[in-house]
Amino acid sequence: MSVLRVECRTLVEGEAEGEALVSTEPISFYGGVDPETGVVVERGHPLEGECVAGRVLFFPHGKGSTVGSYVIYRLWKRGLAPAAVVNVRSEPIIIVGCVLASIPLVDMFPQRLLATVRSGSSVRVIARGRKALVVVEL
Repeated sequence: MSVLRVECRTLVEGEAEGEALVSTEPISFYGGVDPETGVVVERGHPLEGECVAGRVLFFPHGKGSTVGSYVIYRLWKRGLAPAAVVNVRSEPIIIVGCVLASIPLVDMFPQRLLATVRSGSSVRVIARGRKALVVVEL
């Protein structure tokens, strides 16, 4: 087994471990993720039918309405939020949602590595200070 270690930028501090859930497509939490179940419901999305709960969610960036921030918070209140979020480039919707819910959030993960990390891989995110470390067992 090989291990991938990637230094990223910390946006919301924290540490988390979990199974990777990876998308090369952006995610909209408002209308794209069911806040009652944590399941991706956006038709045609690569993660359609997958549950984000307790997983380390990798995706390039968020999209859609600012209400998505509150959907992330609602998922957290229901125990259905991701354990951590790893983005190529985070934007305000995802950042605010993760701040509200205290979900570790890192970005500047290289786009090309989204194709290397596989859903189901074991991941650890250590986001302390300015720099974060994402460790993936491949």
